[in-house]
Amino acid sequence: MTLIKSISGIRGTIGGKAGDTLSPLDIVKFTAAFGTWTIRRLGGSKIRIIVGRDGRTTGEMITGIVTATLRSLGINVTDLGLASTPTVEIAVNGSSSSGGIIITASHNPSNWNALKLLNEKGEFLSADEGDEVLRIASSEDFIFASHEQSGTIVSDNSWGEKHIEKILDLKLVDVDAIRSAGLKVAIDCINSVGGIILPGLLKRLGINEIVLINSSPDGNFAHNPEPLPGNLEEISRTVILQKADVGFAVDPDVDRLAVICEDGTMFGEEYTLVAVADYVLGNTKGNTVSNMSSTSALKDITQKHGGKYFSSEVGEVNVVREMKLRQAVIGGEGNGGVIYPELHYGRDAIAGIALFLSFMAKSKLKCSALRKSFPDYFIAKKKYLLDPSVNISSVFDQIKKHFDEYEIDERDGIRIEHPSGWVHIRRSNTEPVIRIYAEDSTRDEAEKMADSIITIVKNL
Repeated sequence: MTLIKSISGIRGTIGGKAGDTLSPLDIVKFTAAFGTWTIRRLGGSKIRIIVGRDGRTTGEMITGIVTATLRSLGINVTDLGLASTPTVEIAVNGSSSSGGIIITASHNPSNWNALKLLNEKGEFLSADEGDEVLRIASSEDFIFASHEQSGTIVSDNSWGEKHIEKILDLKLVDVDAIRSAGLKVAIDCINSVGGIILPGLLKRLGINEIVLINSSPDGNFAHNPEPLPGNLEEISRTVILQKADVGFAVDPDVDRLAVICEDGTMFGEEYTLVAVADYVLGNTKGNTVSNMSSTSALKDITQKHGGKYFSSEVGEVNVVREMKLRQAVIGGEGNGGVIYPELHYGRDAIAGIALFLSFMAKSKLKCSALRKSFPDYFIAKKKYLLDPSVNISSVFDQIKKHFDEYEIDERDGIRIEHPSGWVHIRRSNTEPVIRIYAEDSTRDEAEKMADSIITIVKNL
């Protein structure tokens, strides 16, 4: 059982001892700390925080604890109920609220849940801001309001439709082209909130033939929720059997997008961002950003369009910071996370679907042909459970010694550039593991490099 505190929020398994897992006591403590931080930062008496949750079975229970804690601090709450992460982000900014809490463990299994914390812009807290919230929580440095100053709560389920409207208003979302293409689309919503918002989006985009699987938002995940090829066999079969033109799979909070081609093959989660970036850059000149664990194909596409590519540390907040610094017109993460600043600074699978369908319809290419238009790289993605007693710095030092003849970037763990590719080793923000991502021109070479790192770690 695990409790993880990082730039990705407060995340843990449900059930067990306080302090070891995401227990009710921990939920109260971290919610109170975030509420206190928001009050001190913004001041005034009109603090309002937006709360939304994915479809996990523990979400309703945790929402009750979170909203009651915020109100006990004198904070007014707007509860969106079942809502995607990008919808909550848009709601915070669009309603001029003071911040937001999203109750979701994203791609983690159903026995996990988490509190994702947003500032008044609907963006994740920076590392320094997150550290201050943790300090407040650790010292229990909060003061609760008197009974006459307790906060209020209202429910508002309108933001899913508002989110769709904002996407339809984007200049690069071409509803006429999508409708004229007559596409048949299959979607796997993992039995979470994608089942609420995605059918509505597709209908508004002019898709008349929609094949839904796992669309009931009851939290009974039909498979491992991380949208990786090994977990998407059902949607792959569905695309083939239903003769769909394209398939989409999302994670439980709908900020990651995987694409499945008409022949059932994976478009590749790394190439979701590459394809959307190619479309955006073909219409809007500018720069791009992705994290250090993302494919080099984005750099190739960016340079093809005359832009500059920049990398950031892993984590949405880090990508967003770099995008603002570099004035990037598109960016994201290689896990299928698309960030389009024209809409908002957050990973958004809903916007990603609309932009991808616009590109596909206007290109008049089959999904598989579109994938073949991009440079081919292969990434091996592995993780290794590291004993908590092991000094991660000494592990990294040994790996650096092993590859000391190559260029090494130490902004986020260590990324080693070698003649035919790269390998990135870092501590996970969301699981008690180290992640090893290796990219090369062939799958065998990528796997070999990732396995060589695991061998070094095991030998330590």
